[in-house]
Amino acid sequence: MNNALYPLKFEPIYQYRLWGGRKLANLLSKPLPDDEPIGEAWILSDRKDHASKVIEGALKGYSITQLMKEYPNELMGKLAGKFDYFPLLLKFLDCKEVLSVQVHPSDDQKSYLPKGDTGKTEAWVVLETDKDSRIYAGLKKGTDQQNLRQAIQTHSVADKLHSFIPKPGDAVFIHSGTVHTLGGTVVFEVQENSDVTFRLYDWDRTDSKTGKPRDLQVDEAMACIDFDQVDIGPVKPVTETHHTNTEKLFDNEHFILWRMKYKSPLKVGFKNEPTILVCLEGSAKVVSNAKHYPISKGDVVLLPAAIGECDVQPDNQISLLQITIPGKDNNKRS
Repeated sequence: MNNALYPLKFEPIYQYRLWGGRKLANLLSKPLPDDEPIGEAWILSDRKDHASKVIEGALKGYSITQLMKEYPNELMGKLAGKFDYFPLLLKFLDCKEVLSVQVHPSDDQKSYLPKGDTGKTEAWVVLETDKDSRIYAGLKKGTDQQNLRQAIQTHSVADKLHSFIPKPGDAVFIHSGTVHTLGGTVVFEVQENSDVTFRLYDWDRTDSKTGKPRDLQVDEAMACIDFDQVDIGPVKPVTETHHTNTEKLFDNEHFILWRMKYKSPLKVGFKNEPTILVCLEGSAKVVSNAKHYPISKGDVVLLPAAIGECDVQPDNQISLLQITIPGKDNNKRS
């Protein structure tokens, strides 16, 4: 098939988490599973156990894994052949309760990574907060392995963590090796395509499904902590020079992310590279090859590289995240 690809919309994959809630029902149109806490919706995932599937058009039912194999050049463009799997994992998180205190290894800590997996650098955009919202990001200065281990034994780990009260719109970058957790928030998360997490502490709670505490991986976590990652706060958005309704929130070797708020038509996407759109508010039509593809709150749309730049026609005020992949040569772009 020539030029078989089009703007691709995917079905969210819900995940039970004991710290989750039910707020994702307000964000996504797919009904939540009955009567259990849902902590995560994986909205674009190329994992063997959880591969996102296209929900509309001629490729309905195709997984992102199949698309990467059958249409590598059309999907990835100049990035074709650089990645065995789609390199990013996108999620919405409903953190009703605080998550475990955790850390993720870096790409070069191979002994702590399953074969074929990467490290995990991630970032959050805060969507909703509550009266008990808090983000823990990085350690407090002066924390070392010895006094952190002691804090685990004395159930005082929170005293060693830097934290702040988030507000909607905050953007937080969590480099691999950063001790972190969050609670009382709904966030969008972009991360490397990895599911490697080492729990340092889990607030002494039990999982209601098993009646047991969840496993900790204290030694592995300690080995992966970057003790120089301290006092992490929200990033300062960079407003685009010629597009004042567009802010760049993150720009690193794994992903570049912009936040765009428009009532008037706008351009999205880039020539010969894939682009991801995530709709946070409002609705619009994505125009490609003279066809209209609707996008509304909670939707994720992957624009294949073969499509290039597209027009977006908002129905009302729309808030979009636009995400691109720099590739392994870290070509940064404004």
